[in-house]
Amino acid sequence: MALKDIIQSLTEKSESPSITLSFNTFKTFPDREKNAITLKNLIKEAENRLLDEYGKRDIPEVLEKLEELPEKIADVPLMDSLHIFISKDIEEFVPSPWPVDNEAVFIDDSFAVKPLIKAINRTKEYMILSISQGGAHLFEAMNDGIEKEINNNDFPFDANPLDLSGSDNNKVENRLKEYFNQIDKAVVEVHNSNDLDVVVISTEPNYAMLMEVADIPKMYIAHDNKNYDASESDKMAKQAFESIKELQKEERTEAIGELKQAVSSGQVLTDLQDIYQAAIDGRADLLVVQQDFEQPVKMTSDRTFDLAVDSKESGVVDDIVSNIAWEVISKGGKAYFTAQEELSDLGNIVLKVRY
Repeated sequence: MALKDIIQSLTEKSESPSITLSFNTFKTFPDREKNAITLKNLIKEAENRLLDEYGKRDIPEVLEKLEELPEKIADVPLMDSLHIFISKDIEEFVPSPWPVDNEAVFIDDSFAVKPLIKAINRTKEYMILSISQGGAHLFEAMNDGIEKEINNNDFPFDANPLDLSGSDNNKVENRLKEYFNQIDKAVVEVHNSNDLDVVVISTEPNYAMLMEVADIPKMYIAHDNKNYDASESDKMAKQAFESIKELQKEERTEAIGELKQAVSSGQVLTDLQDIYQAAIDGRADLLVVQQDFEQPVKMTSDRTFDLAVDSKESGVVDDIVSNIAWEVISKGGKAYFTAQEELSDLGNIVLKVRY
């Protein structure tokens, strides 16, 4: 299930208590042994808070699920963090390729999905097209890892089979263009089926030739001047993801610039309560939040709240920013979390509204 679909399913049902455990995880020994210790501590904290707020008799199913967690996550594939969502009717484990800033327990009437929203911003599924002397290979990738190599009627391409003999330079160039045109059309066919952008790994001359014949140039979002062998796909992915991260940073910078330009037109909100109301009303177009900004609140109505100091106090929403971010995304807006200093002029949380 896609991450956005997981968030959708987690936010569709409001159930008290909804428990979220978020913590960083280690994939290799000996650090991997720390995972069990961290989880044990978070479970203990969750149990103590639940017993104080609800009592043992009212939530036996939830307490039982918490008790069984160490055994159940043994088979969960580990990444850089793990997010566990527990309620009477829900039990969901979501590994993420991004570490969390705050390892914590959240207990509310809804799940704390902000770490997953951050992951949406910074998780990129894409394709890598590798062109070398040995031919052309196409891979599906996510962040810095290869998911699979595309094997179909076209891929992988062998080395250029077209006749390049003879001294006629025009003939040689035309044959090369024909070869690259075949590669491009094969990539376009895959792109049309999965809608993934493409990072090209090739020499500069090969990339220039590809761009000259490309039917959809904008799907090729980056190029790295390397000449990896197809067996070095992991190296390709790590190299390609460096380009992806630069593009993501540019996207966040452009979002902050868009906010600053909208200030003069009165489309920008910086008051937290105004932002919340605009988000639930479907007016939110673009939300940008400082990476580590969180704010507990106590709801006074469906639309209003008072700021709270202690997120663990009974009846307090641990972090209203999580709710706001999902309201924005689920209603067609964009939400970004960033540590970039350019946002500091506007505040910790800033929203551009549609009207």
